[in-house]
Amino acid sequence: MDGQKKKSGRPSATSLKPPPEEITFFIDASLGGKTLAEALRNAGAKVEIHNDHFVQGTPDEDWLREAGARGWVVLTKDDRIRYHELERLALMSARVRSFVLTAKGLRATEYAALFVNALPAMRRLLNRYTGPFIAKVTRTAKVELMVAAGKKKRR
Repeated sequence: MDGQKKKSGRPSATSLKPPPEEITFFIDASLGGKTLAEALRNAGAKVEIHNDHFVQGTPDEDWLREAGARGWVVLTKDDRIRYHELERLALMSARVRSFVLTAKGLRATEYAALFVNALPAMRRLLNRYTGPFIAKVTRTAKVELMVAAGKKKRR
């Protein structure tokens, strides 16, 4: 023997993992858009803004359907979405994954910083659940799953 190890010919376990999902965050009109979009983009996130795609006042059911069809992850501070049946049903039927900022009375720069600080936890949740789901982002940038109809992803 020449001292070289023979390769098995089978792909390694690491080569079988799917590539990481490309996540696009969709910023609801309730969050304004520009300050948060800039902060998230500076943190390396891909972002779409409500007003770039829909007119102000578009019913939630309409833009949620489109966000779900495009696979966008919704960011909002509209916590009514989890209580109003039509909106929640639209979110769930469109298979939307969403994060709701629950902190009140913040300036745009403050909630932008919260979402940027929460990005790692949001990405972990997105990697664990297929959706649809509603998760909250708290004043301390903690991320908690609130409503989930999707399945946990296999590892």
